[in-house]
Amino acid sequence: MSDPIHYEIIIYWSEADHAYIAEVPELPGCAADGETYASALENVQVIIAEWIAVAREMGRAIPDPKGRLLYA
Repeated sequence: MSDPIHYEIIIYWSEADHAYIAEVPELPGCAADGETYASALENVQVIIAEWIAVAREMGRAIPDPKGRLLYA
């Protein structure tokens, strides 16, 4: 991915899924998983780019990254 990602990413272990889950709170529905922490991060970076590309194609607003959020 050539563009830097400035959205907050929350990564946690899901016992139910037996995987790490990476969520992007500012982009509704934007999440990925992975067998390792690093693979979840890598996968969500791809999903962020795809989320933004689809939003552009559909003419939807793309939220500006707000930096650190207070979810955790």
